[in-house]
Amino acid sequence: MQRLIMAALAGGLFGAGLLVSNMVDTVKVQGWLDVFGDWDPTLAFVLGGAILPMALAWRLAERRKVAALGTPIPARHDPRLAPGLVIGSLLFGAG
Repeated sequence: MQRLIMAALAGGLFGAGLLVSNMVDTVKVQGWLDVFGDWDPTLAFVLGGAILPMALAWRLAERRKVAALGTPIPARHDPRLAPGLVIGSLLFGAG
């Protein structure tokens, strides 16, 4: 039940961020994608504004042994890029 509540809170926070930044307006997103026309950099500022709190959250999470709901945080994996990860990312980006 706690996981469901946390998921609902995270989803609600994400949705509220989209509403506040007006990224629910398709014209804004299309303006971001229209690089050679009337380009709208708003989405870049929204993404940039999301990076700072997420980076801080990751730094705080690195020091913890247990997640907020009491489940153990798994150990870090090998930081090197695996070929499968790169190929999968390229296929995802192309598709």
